[in-house]
Amino acid sequence: MKKLSPVFTISVTITVLFIIWGLIPADVLPTGNLEHVTKIVQGFIIEKFGWFYLLAASSFLIFALFLVLSRYGNVRLGKDSDKPEYSYLTWFAMLFSAGMGIGLVFWGVAEPMNHYYAPPFAEGQTPEAARAAMRYSFFHWGLHPWAIYTVIGLALAYFQFRKGQPGVISSLLRPLLGDKVDGAIGTAVDCIAVFATVFGVATSLGLGAIQISGGLSHTFSGISNGFGTQLAVIAVATVLFMLSAQTGLNKGIKFLSNFNIILAIALMLFLLFVGPTNFIMDLFTTTIGSYLQNLPSMSFRLSPFEQDITWFQDWTIFYWAWWTAWAPFVGTFIARISKGRTIREFVVGVLLVPTIFGALWFSVFGGTGMYLEFFEHKGLMKVIETSGSEVALFSLLENFPFSSVLSLLAIFLISTFFITSADSATFVLGMQTSNGSLNPPNRVKLAWGVIQSASAAILLWAGGLEALQRASIIAALPFAVVMILIVISLIKVLKSEKAVPIKLKQELK
Repeated sequence: MKKLSPVFTISVTITVLFIIWGLIPADVLPTGNLEHVTKIVQGFIIEKFGWFYLLAASSFLIFALFLVLSRYGNVRLGKDSDKPEYSYLTWFAMLFSAGMGIGLVFWGVAEPMNHYYAPPFAEGQTPEAARAAMRYSFFHWGLHPWAIYTVIGLALAYFQFRKGQPGVISSLLRPLLGDKVDGAIGTAVDCIAVFATVFGVATSLGLGAIQISGGLSHTFSGISNGFGTQLAVIAVATVLFMLSAQTGLNKGIKFLSNFNIILAIALMLFLLFVGPTNFIMDLFTTTIGSYLQNLPSMSFRLSPFEQDITWFQDWTIFYWAWWTAWAPFVGTFIARISKGRTIREFVVGVLLVPTIFGALWFSVFGGTGMYLEFFEHKGLMKVIETSGSEVALFSLLENFPFSSVLSLLAIFLISTFFITSADSATFVLGMQTSNGSLNPPNRVKLAWGVIQSASAAILLWAGGLEALQRASIIAALPFAVVMILIVISLIKVLKSEKAVPIKLKQELK
């Protein structure tokens, strides 16, 4: 494997050891098993560094907005004569499918319902609780996560396509560390990025497996919602996404991403017009205004005087850690598909389009669930408490015509999102462990595909969804520090950029 770097060997070794550790039963290592240790580490990180996640995520958003308004917005991610490789529709579909597909389908109904019954600053099951539930759902899936992705994706695209650097995370620190990025420090940074990617993606793959299993058991009485079914889902999906990964970026991933976004929009529009349309659109409009109005206070809120920040730890801090763990994966992927776009075009596209779509998604699915619970008392939350968050979507669809067909479409949508996320991740991990190759070897992608699926399966077996969440939070902390250094490095290099001449800008149009 001539294109492989030491990062491949080291990161594969660490990840495989982690998987083996997860296989050791608790009775063999009572205080040293995976679940026990990750609980302790996660508790320490959340207690001592929860504030750090909030400050870091908000800082990345402020930096992204600064780039849009600054003179650097006209700088092209590539040569001044480069043109974008993909159309806007394909570009949006690919970055969205890689970035949040499974999570939106999993939490679209479940998160607003959870917040409605247990809001952070209101009595549950009240109009104020409903407003807070939607506002925080927008917050957790809006500008902040996409700002995290923007920072990494922009830096990678800029350094790779404009400065000719390898497409690996360590190369982004060259302006700060010089040739040290070619040695042990650079290898360590890249290994951190790979580790964060593996377990960030494993969290989403686990969520996908749980929801597909829940959907199948909810739709077909003979199928149980247990680890055996989840393992079977992962095994089948692994075969499918590895077949897709062998076709390359411009075939498998591109086709599935476009298909995903069309199917997701179709399902959303159906529910919008069959469901309480006026209520959904009123809710969307009102919550957008409330979200933007309260964005500064929500971005920095932890309630230190109440001495109980459990809600923020379980939701906001977890999400910021999850997005950070996903950042090297999504950032590398959207950088790869964004050559030729300007910094302003990149930032505005990556920030606004997915945020607006996510807000509309939560308004349709979460808003419909809220309507059924608030006005028609359908008892969706009882189903969620009994059967888990993974059946929330399917319980909602039971209240509308063609519910069985809709449930099957939802299962299929989750499955295709599962495949595109895993497919994209194998591509990114291949890049990161083959010196930034834009077309990593198939055997490298195959190795990472198996490792990803094994990681998701082991984490589910070791502790279910909680184990997946803990792995994300732990992996995200060191990479958040790397991201801050990347921002400083990018600022340093951008200062040397000259303004694009007006004549040249007109020619590019």
